[in-house]
Amino acid sequence: MIDLSTLPERFDTPAAWTGNVMRNAPDHWLYALSEAEIVDLENAAAHFANLNKDVGEITAEDFPLSVFSEHISRLSGNLLNGVGVEVIRGLPVERYDTKTAATIFCGIGAHLGPARSQNAAGHILGHVRDIGAKPDDPKTRIYQTSARQTFHTDSADVVGLLCLKAAKEGGMSLLVSALSIYNRMRAERPDLLKLLFDPIATDRRGEVPEGEKPFMTISPLSWHKGHLTVFYQRQYIDSAQRFADAMQLSPAHVEALDMFDALANDPSLHFEMQLVPGDMQFVYNHNQLHDRTSFIDWPEPEDRRHLLRLWLSLPGDRPLPPNFAQRYGSIEIGNRGGIITAETRLHAPLD
Repeated sequence: MIDLSTLPERFDTPAAWTGNVMRNAPDHWLYALSEAEIVDLENAAAHFANLNKDVGEITAEDFPLSVFSEHISRLSGNLLNGVGVEVIRGLPVERYDTKTAATIFCGIGAHLGPARSQNAAGHILGHVRDIGAKPDDPKTRIYQTSARQTFHTDSADVVGLLCLKAAKEGGMSLLVSALSIYNRMRAERPDLLKLLFDPIATDRRGEVPEGEKPFMTISPLSWHKGHLTVFYQRQYIDSAQRFADAMQLSPAHVEALDMFDALANDPSLHFEMQLVPGDMQFVYNHNQLHDRTSFIDWPEPEDRRHLLRLWLSLPGDRPLPPNFAQRYGSIEIGNRGGIITAETRLHAPLD
């Protein structure tokens, strides 16, 4: 069991924000594209279109930027050392086809770091939409439903979303700082906080790399080389209890997880936003958790909620504990993350 005396009593970095602050200071996380930056992005997309490549193969060199390159550097610094989240607003997706929108999104991603596979099929471009999957099925990926998610992290350094279509009602994006949750638990229930550093099992939901178990044992919180790193998906923790060889949760572990969830859902700690078409949201996974409220979609298929998603590996990022290799494969900085199985072949489906 971890000795909390070896960890900071409290985190006071920019990433240890509270919802009240972020809600009232959108300049901390919201960036509006200028017309010159939009033209720059469109010119880069036109350049890539002339290369006749798959969007999944895009590199920074394939997507040359001028005026927007300065903001790319600020964005990277904000993710790694700042508040850990940014929304870039104003991309006019209504005048693009899906390939052009995906090219711009993946092109920006390529300037931040390599894209990673989001499923066993090797999709580096994910489509977040309700496909009618059942939320209670242990093999369902929750983003493929309209149900409320829970606060969680994804399996990469950074997750990016591009909103193409918004829902008729709901589908709010929520964010919370793991550092702020730590601060509250450390002050109020350090006995429960310690239990979140135990090797609690997380279900792989059927996407099992060769030679691995159907679950991972990456603790919800890790302290490694001066960094507190979060890895969390409560629904998958609960469903991993179906495996006989997974660590069984004690009542105290359940209490600790329940407190973590309750704090994540505390409006004073988290904040919410409604992504609108053209918004690009980037979230640093290692100290932020994200969530989405349930939604009611439009009846017409062409109008239904649709977001594109990227998982990225960032150069210059923090070191991760060795046990993250269970999920990330490699933990080499700038070349880690994603879901890799024997059948995985990287590509970017546009539908």
